[in-house]
Amino acid sequence: MRQLFLEDADGGIQKIRSEKVNPLMDIYVSFNFSRLRPSLFVLPALLLLLIAAFLFMLDALRAESYIMVQREYFFLLNSALSRYPEVQYNLTETGNALVVVSLLSIFVLHAPKIWECLASALLVSCLLSSLLKKIFHVPRPAAFYDTGSFTIIGKVLSGQSSLPSGHSITIFTALSLLMFAFMPARLRHRILWCAAFVAAGIALILTRVAVGAHYPIDVLIGGILGYCCALAGIFISLRLRIWKWIGCRRYYPFFIIGFTVCWLALAGKILQENLLVFYISIAALSVSLFKITAAYVKR
Repeated sequence: MRQLFLEDADGGIQKIRSEKVNPLMDIYVSFNFSRLRPSLFVLPALLLLLIAAFLFMLDALRAESYIMVQREYFFLLNSALSRYPEVQYNLTETGNALVVVSLLSIFVLHAPKIWECLASALLVSCLLSSLLKKIFHVPRPAAFYDTGSFTIIGKVLSGQSSLPSGHSITIFTALSLLMFAFMPARLRHRILWCAAFVAAGIALILTRVAVGAHYPIDVLIGGILGYCCALAGIFISLRLRIWKWIGCRRYYPFFIIGFTVCWLALAGKILQENLLVFYISIAALSVSLFKITAAYVKR
């Protein structure tokens, strides 16, 4: 049990007991999350409406016309970005939920509030992605075009599940959570902070076009939905508190078991694809496993 001393409004000193390894970080994250308002949904809603209006004006609301209206941009981006296949293949796997969980695993100890929101956000993103893919039923590039006409990196995905991009949703869900969690206090710093995260997110979701798995609008919509999923996860966590047990040490064995399963899954991925991003993920997960186990044993 850690002790944290805070100065109250009258200048007195209050002693707070906390089970968290880094209570100050969790307090900072919780404070930032508590400042968020539902009005943050307005901008992504407007962007989605603009995209829908754009497609409507071009009579591109049907699957075939939706694909054809962005045909030129798809081939242009795929050709330009696929010149660096190894880089693109590694970066695109950051949208793999297994990689996201591994890279963020350390926050179970240092800022469990992030994991409380992440759990809700990933559930929302999974349900939303599955539902929309079934509704739109848009064929992927490999199912519509001749596979010899563009570059495919990695596995050939040829199903009817192109819209929206699930990897893009996951990427922006994770990045948006981190962006809001560690938002700076000063306005100038906030602008730079948000710009950096948005730029990184756009660079990462465009890898889905580079590997030949999605069309440009697929990833754009996926990114916007990921931002919304992150906000939804934060608001659900703050209001329902269904994941408040995550920061309690007595539940660490569940994470130890879960992360061990993830570690084995990553080891399998390395044997199959041997990508650098999987080595980085397994290293991050190894550190988290060691620290969580040590924290639990020392309780």
